[in-house]
Amino acid sequence: MPGAASLRTEPAPQPGRAPGGPEPGPARGGPAPGRAPRWVLPALVTVGALAAFLYLWNVTISGYGNTYYAMAAQAAAQDWTSFFFGSLDAGNFITLDKPPLSTWVMGLSVRVFGLSSASVLLPQALAGVATVLVVFATVRRSFGPVAAIVAALVTALTPAAVLIFRYDNPDAILALLLVLAAYAFVRSLEAGGWRWVVLSASLVGAGFLAKYLQAWMVLPAFALTYAVAAPGGIGRRLVRLTGAAGTVLVTSLWWVAVVDAIPAASRPFIGGSETNSALDLLLGYDGLGRIFGGAGPGGSAGPGGPGGSPFGGEAGLFRLFNEQFDGQVAWLLPFALLALASGLWLTRRARRADPRRAGYVLWGCWLLTHALVFSFMSGIVHPYYSVILAPAIGALVGAGVVDLWAWRARSIVGGVALGAAVATTALLAAVLLARTPDFVPWLGPAVAVGGSALAVLLAAPAGRVTRGLAAAAVALAVVMMLAGPLGYAVATIDRSIAGGDPQAGPTVASAGGLPGGSLAGGVPGGDGFPGGGAGLPGPPGPGRGDGQDSGGGLPGGGGLPGAALDALGSEATDFLVANQGSATWLVAVPSANAAGPIQLATGVPVMAMGGFSGGDPAPTLAQLQAYVRSGELRFVLTGGGRGGFGGPGGTGATAAVSSWVEEACAPVTPGGASGGAAAGLYDCAGAVD
Repeated sequence: MPGAASLRTEPAPQPGRAPGGPEPGPARGGPAPGRAPRWVLPALVTVGALAAFLYLWNVTISGYGNTYYAMAAQAAAQDWTSFFFGSLDAGNFITLDKPPLSTWVMGLSVRVFGLSSASVLLPQALAGVATVLVVFATVRRSFGPVAAIVAALVTALTPAAVLIFRYDNPDAILALLLVLAAYAFVRSLEAGGWRWVVLSASLVGAGFLAKYLQAWMVLPAFALTYAVAAPGGIGRRLVRLTGAAGTVLVTSLWWVAVVDAIPAASRPFIGGSETNSALDLLLGYDGLGRIFGGAGPGGSAGPGGPGGSPFGGEAGLFRLFNEQFDGQVAWLLPFALLALASGLWLTRRARRADPRRAGYVLWGCWLLTHALVFSFMSGIVHPYYSVILAPAIGALVGAGVVDLWAWRARSIVGGVALGAAVATTALLAAVLLARTPDFVPWLGPAVAVGGSALAVLLAAPAGRVTRGLAAAAVALAVVMMLAGPLGYAVATIDRSIAGGDPQAGPTVASAGGLPGGSLAGGVPGGDGFPGGGAGLPGPPGPGRGDGQDSGGGLPGGGGLPGAALDALGSEATDFLVANQGSATWLVAVPSANAAGPIQLATGVPVMAMGGFSGGDPAPTLAQLQAYVRSGELRFVLTGGGRGGFGGPGGTGATAAVSSWVEEACAPVTPGGASGGAAAGLYDCAGAVD
């Protein structure tokens, strides 16, 4: 942290004010925007280097990470049609149950550098470093360089961010696009023209193509802040908001419109949908199904019960503090909320376009919207979704450190508020760390005692504590508050991660050996069940030279009953490759969980029947028979009658496929084995006249 004097921030540029001119409000008297203190650049480089280390160090330890997205990246690199649709395989049988923008980024990386753990995971890591730097640039325009450095540091160290920026789920690209949209939005408040408004809206649209409706969750924050703080009269602001809304719709929905305009017979099945429609997926499984549960294949709340999730725990106001979410993002949440309340109070008399108040409205609404939706949604909710809270928490904590410090100098109330924020954060950290008692057991008590002592010092009247001592206390308080997240971040980069429900932090043996208190046990249907990325070994990398499973999955690696990948060993895989002939697909398997490792290992398209978990209504029996008749498909793995495709989470159509294959096709026993490694594998050549 810089010294006491430098906590007075530079003024943000405002409409109608020349750069370097005076600014009313809390930041008055700071340096002009073009004359940043000399410590800013070294501090930013240090934070950027820390983020790069956390996101890039030993990133290949996780192999391909989530094989569901890795196989789609592989397909995108092999075939431009697969690239456009986000298909799981280069044969274009079925797509991801997400829009394809994140896959486009990974697919281009794989196309340029070849398939490897690094080419799949590095785009997310680089997106993470860029996200941290953009958070700095955005927060600085509203609150100055001290707040911006703190915001960037908090964002970089948030455990959910460390997890996701080392993984191949689409949330990493989504986070970058939305903070870029926030930067453009803040510029639009300063410039008052159309250029930044349209750019911000377009970036939100791009985020929609990474993860559908979750990208739109920033729109209430943007709309409210623009209506309150944008330059010009109310009519001018409404016109620009209307234009922004139109831009968001066009840039968001063009891909959905194009895909649904293409005849179903001329494109892959839209994974996760019930009617082979991108719009159905958008409104169902990836839309209302997430909020209310029960929509789309596997879209129910699952074993979490009504109002619950098998991953995120029971819905309710304090869900973000439960054992699934807490260590991912909750560490500084109370400080951020107190900073928001105090910031809005301190700027209550500011002029309408005051950039500090606009910053509080923007990031406060961003935080509250996401927190409330994640807390109360009844469908599938994963704790790693909380990565999108990191920029808002970082911005509010940074702004709070600066403004509460300034308020402390003027009033004892400010000192009490700052001390209360520090003490609450320290005590919460002790509670969270106590949930992993074997992980650095001394850290929780140390943070609680040290944070409480610093809080008392900061709450003392300004006249009784020297300014230098108080400034040192603020700097130490920031370090103390970040000790818990830093510990979880280091624990995250030190282990391999796999599956559809990854969590940051230390592994908790009492939770089934899954990280961060994750629930154990695989559940058919839905998005990202434990084990979704496990199975056959990923590519060798640091810490993975033994070729062992990447962890995080259930025994057998499929994460679904009957889809265990040990049902198709290396001998059977070699047999399939040798006997593929002119077939498009190497084999049809019960789900994408089973297909991913096989396709990544062989480089040959594998048909993921039923999509992610085997529950999608594709292929129908007639379609499968047509593939066999045409010679595009010869071998089928049904799961040996133990579930999987046509099993729990499946449909009548998928059950009919399994029944027909087991009755009409010939069992395959590579190498003369009976049962065992090739159980459930059938040769369907000649089964259809």
